[in-house]
Amino acid sequence: MDLSIIIVNYNTKELTLQTLRSIYAGNNKFLYEVILVDNASKDDSVEVFKKEFPQVKLIENNQNLGFSKANNIGIKMAGGRYILLLNSDTLVIEDTLEIMIKFMDTHLDVGAAGCKVELPDGSLDKACKRSFPTPQNALYHALKLDHIFPHHKKFGEYNLTFLDENQTHEVDCLVGAFMLIRREVIEQVGLLDEDFFMYGEDIDWCYRIKQVGWKIVYYPKTKIIHYKGGSSKKKNPKLIYEFYRAMYLFYHKHYRYKYPWSVKCITYTGIGVMLAIKLLFNWFKGFRRHEK
Repeated sequence: MDLSIIIVNYNTKELTLQTLRSIYAGNNKFLYEVILVDNASKDDSVEVFKKEFPQVKLIENNQNLGFSKANNIGIKMAGGRYILLLNSDTLVIEDTLEIMIKFMDTHLDVGAAGCKVELPDGSLDKACKRSFPTPQNALYHALKLDHIFPHHKKFGEYNLTFLDENQTHEVDCLVGAFMLIRREVIEQVGLLDEDFFMYGEDIDWCYRIKQVGWKIVYYPKTKIIHYKGGSSKKKNPKLIYEFYRAMYLFYHKHYRYKYPWSVKCITYTGIGVMLAIKLLFNWFKGFRRHEK
């Protein structure tokens, strides 16, 4: 088996169907499997998937276990030389999978690779090539300095906005929406950290991969399309909480002994303040919509 594709579904039936159709429509000249992990969806996802894609290995969880744990369940079943984490809200362009496998086959020092990830409007999903978050670059990012000075190496470090998005680069981390990783790398560094419910697990995994000496590469010679929820929609407060909790977990896990206590206090306070602001803003949007 060359490739095992792991997809997690949670109430995203139509998007997941689009993803599956794009995979099987590709010109795939290699042996692969699709492992679909359903996190107890409340719609009729499972029934529809079984009917249209009986060849998919479907795992039905009896509760929403989160992104990391669900992916780990799929990885444990995988038989491929490579494991691909693929979001359920993506569209795989024809030949993308084959191009990425060929890249990995010819670059044996690369532990994980990601392709170019575009949003539906054609712009780059900046999360597909990133640096590890630090107190400094996270502050510049929060202050939008990377938007104002995208070509500045210091201000643009968070999302590496100063790098040409059409050129291959070694980077710190990729996005979990599309991450191709060698089996031996997983055997060496372990599975995704299940303390991360659905955010930050990709950054943590990449950090551990680089710690043991593997390269991580952004390879934009092919691409996928990543459909994200509209920013105007009111988000589930739990998702907002998990996003900022992931920040805390990453800093606490990898940086608590790297920075002095004063920097840690400022960082943790900043995370808490941003969480409070986001929750308040999210509540206000929902309140305004209800009033209308």
